[in-house]
Amino acid sequence: MTTYNLALIGFGGVNRALAALIRDEPHRFAALGFELRVVAITDLAFGSLVQEEGIDLATVLAMPRGATFEGLRGGSSEPRNEEVIKYSPADIVVEATFTSPVDGEPAVSHVRWALAAGKHVVTTNKGPVALHGRELNALAKETNTSFEYEGSVMSGTPVLRLAQKMFDGLELKGVQGILNGTSNYVLGRMEAGLRLEEAIAEAQERGYAEADPTADIGGSDVRLKVAILANELLGASLHPDEVDTTGIQEITSDQVAQALANGQRWKLIGEATRGIDGKITASVRPATLTADHPLAGISGATNAVSFETDLLGAVTVSGPGAGRTETAYALVSDIAAVDTFIKGGVRV
Repeated sequence: MTTYNLALIGFGGVNRALAALIRDEPHRFAALGFELRVVAITDLAFGSLVQEEGIDLATVLAMPRGATFEGLRGGSSEPRNEEVIKYSPADIVVEATFTSPVDGEPAVSHVRWALAAGKHVVTTNKGPVALHGRELNALAKETNTSFEYEGSVMSGTPVLRLAQKMFDGLELKGVQGILNGTSNYVLGRMEAGLRLEEAIAEAQERGYAEADPTADIGGSDVRLKVAILANELLGASLHPDEVDTTGIQEITSDQVAQALANGQRWKLIGEATRGIDGKITASVRPATLTADHPLAGISGATNAVSFETDLLGAVTVSGPGAGRTETAYALVSDIAAVDTFIKGGVRV
């Protein structure tokens, strides 16, 4: 059975969840036709660790925050991302670092280094795909490597590969989505009578919102995802700055109550549409949806995408848009796609 060596870049929640799956459920990967071995880890807090024969995942997963890899063989208190990505014995680089939504760094550099070194890449980061997707895909083609990023839009819920591979024979006219669980949760709590500020505070207490919720409430998180959907599924070449974006920060409790009285619900909708002239337009904006709209019933922190097709009409997929294990599953599906690429020479 094929064994793939992995380098985990970033050892936060998502890559730790993947490492736990590799440690605890090797049968899951064996059923897919391969085995996984982690040979390198880098992290801003822990430093870097490279062990060609494979890292004892039980040991590193048990390490408390504040510890470093320095005392381990092949370990250092410094992350050494570039060195590890370029020169470690990894076949696949798993990129899951905290990344700027403005320029996509440091993930963009991580992906470039890996692809240029002839290594396959799977990532959960939106920034590299939304801001530099065309360039990075071209580099992957040039180096005959696979670049996979299913988790960049809806975490573990498949949308990119679903549309690309399961909609054969259909014309995709557009996509609409609830692509941010925090804003959807906040709007739902406002339906229960909370003011915006109270709903945000509750979302933060429950772990749905960051200490600074601006990207979620202001719509910039959704803007990146809409750019990915437009470019990947509709063949656009949009920069996120071209996605007209309005968040939910001006929505009041009175507006939410009035919508409910009219049989409608406020939702933050990310949308990309192909016009009659073939031009792709994209936006992020709050909208009131009637009960018969396919996205109206999406509640809580759930995400959903509705694909508008010519023969089937609206096809809607919903599921978790966040979560450590859920996002780790996206990495599993991407690694499986890399396996298919390696064995068959095609991207899936």
